Amino acid sequence: MIQLVIFDCDGVLVDSEIIAARVETALLAQAGFQMDPVEFAGRYAGLTFRDILLRIEKETGQVFQASLLDKQRELLDRKLAAEVRAVSGAREAVAAVTQPRCICSNSRPERLEMMLAKTGLLPFFEGRVFSAVNVPEGRPKPAPDVFLHAAKELKTDPANCIVIEDSVHGATAAKAAGMRVIGFVGGAHSYPGHADILMEAGAETVIRRWSELAPVLEALSVWSEEGAGSA
Repeated sequence: MIQLVIFDCDGVLVDSEIIAARVETALLAQAGFQMDPVEFAGRYAGLTFRDILLRIEKETGQVFQASLLDKQRELLDRKLAAEVRAVSGAREAVAAVTQPRCICSNSRPERLEMMLAKTGLLPFFEGRVFSAVNVPEGRPKPAPDVFLHAAKELKTDPANCIVIEDSVHGATAAKAAGMRVIGFVGGAHSYPGHADILMEAGAETVIRRWSELAPVLEALSVWSEEGAGSA
């Protein structure tokens, strides 16, 4: 029943969320808004920086200059190129997946290619890296668009897709697409209560390290087949 395994990238395959949180909170501090990077990552991981700014403006009434977007892009690209690493065990876990696999991310295509190439993950996903930027509707997560686009391109029923996500916004998007979700809390940005929040957002289970993926996929596949047989 599991015909496609969809990986988020940031905070799941590559440890980029904490890097982004440090860059973005530093920029926001210069603009007069203070937040700890770990708290920031917990609240806003999975969103584009534009959507983060819009949410903070709505929550606080503070208005940010549009130039922050350009500064963030330049600084974060530079930091990621120098510092990003694969999450421990990610390469081995991806290589062990027997079903077709792809990536669905809010990150720009150029950034995705750079991070995946730098971490040695790109060969596992050649031609199957989907960025919300390139989706016809152009709506990033928590909209389901990028997940639905990937399923359509790969000719897979969304109900037969398993998504691995580290953020509430990503899990929400996957559930809205009609897909099943495994939560992942093995990134450097993880925080107390992270697993519980992902379960509340719709994850069927949560893994803390990549060595747990293969048995969880097997268990969920068996559960799917038993459910279909009894229907």
